[in-house]
This record gives sequence, C-alpha cells and structure tokens, in this order.
Amino acid sequence: MTEFIINIAIGAVLGLFGGLLGIGGGLFAIPTLSLLYGMDQQLAQGTALAMVVPNIVLGIYKYNQRNRLQWRTAILLGGCAFALSWLGALIAIDLDHRTMRKIFIGFLVFIALWTMLQMYVKRTSAGLRQFPWPYFAGLGGISGFFGGLFGVGSAVVATPVLTMFFGASQVVAQGLSLAIAVPTTAATLVTYSMHDHVNWGTGLAMAIGGVLTVGYGVRAAHNLPQNILKTIFSLFVLLSAALLYGQL
Repeated sequence: MTEFIINIAIGAVLGLFGGLLGIGGGLFAIPTLSLLYGMDQQLAQGTALAMVVPNIVLGIYKYNQRNRLQWRTAILLGGCAFALSWLGALIAIDLDHRTMRKIFIGFLVFIALWTMLQMYVKRTSAGLRQFPWPYFAGLGGISGFFGGLFGVGSAVVATPVLTMFFGASQVVAQGLSLAIAVPTTAATLVTYSMHDHVNWGTGLAMAIGGVLTVGYGVRAAHNLPQNILKTIFSLFVLLSAALLYGQL
C-alpha cells in the first residue's frame, strides 16, 4: 500500500510537468523508473506508457478548452503517426536494453539542444502555416516512429518542429502534439504489453497521480512565456539524460 501511494505521488509530479510541457510526463517517467526501480530501458518505457495514455487524453481536453485545436490537422498528424509507431515499437523491443538506453540518451540530448536553438531563431510567422498535407503527414509519420521507438509519445519530436518550421506558438504546438500522441502511445503500449514490457501496477498508480495534476500543468503553460517553457523543458531533458548516463 505504501508503494502504491508513493507511485501516485510520483505520477502527480510527472503529470504536472507533462501538462506544463505538453509531453504527457513520459519523457521524465522513463528515467524516474530506471533510477528508482532499476528497470531496464524497455520495461521503463512500457511502464511509462501506462501512465502517459490517460494523461495525454486529459491534456488534450484541457488544451482544447483553452485554445481550440485544429482537428483536421490533428487527425492527419495522428493518423500518420499511428501508422509508423508500431514499427518503432517493434524495433525497440528487439534491441539490447543497454544499447537502447544509449540511443535514448542521445535522443534526449538532441531534443534538448534542438529546443534551445529555437530560442535564438527568429520566427517569421505568428500562426500555424498551412503547408500542403504531405508536410503534416511526414511530420506525423516521423514523430510516430520515434514515439514508438522511445516510448515517450510523439509530442517530444513534433512540438519543436511545429514551432520552428510550421510557425505554431509553443502552446498550439503542444496541443497538436498531444493529439498526435494519443494513437501512437496507445499502439506502442499494446506492443510493449504483448512482449511483457509493462509493469501495470506501477504504471496505473502513476497514472492516477498524473490525472490529478495534469490540468494544473496545462493551466500554468498558458500563463508562462514561451521561452520560459522551452528553457524548463530543455533543462529537465538534459538532467534526465545525465542521470541515465550515470547508470551506464
């Protein structure tokens, strides 16, 4: 019972940051599970997904309440992401867990540096650009693949691309990225579960905590400047990478 309550508390903290940064909390749940419970990379990713799915669904609802999503774009992104998320998840399951962790650390560092770079690039558009649909389809597919590979949801990939190249504000990008993440995380969770890479007891307890706090994170995201959000995101991602590297 004590462990259950602790997992709810951990999930609450991760849900708060997931709502704030538009990533569902999975990016930080994976290193947390690895460091606190000694889970290998695939088990940590699968267990994090069990927490992330309800957080993402609630996060979309909260984002849509405050800033209406462009559902046609969201569905296109999400459908293409879903198609390739299976492939990413199957590759991840077959990799050696140590190799998978090294790749994941490299991915975290890249995402953090990419996000920080955006703060120094002058934006040329104040709103989401209406590119032809193949551009959005390509972004959805790539995001879905990496979401399936790393078990973090495609939002981690899609958010910085939407802000830098598609002209979306940070908040709009985070909302659209959550819409992409729903089908990809669900598909990836099923794949990981079929290969026994999910600790359901831990994951569901963390999900309960996350659902309780993700709305507060979304509310805070709408009140903070975009560069503050990007700075917080980058610092936490780099911290996660450093902690995981220390475990190798």
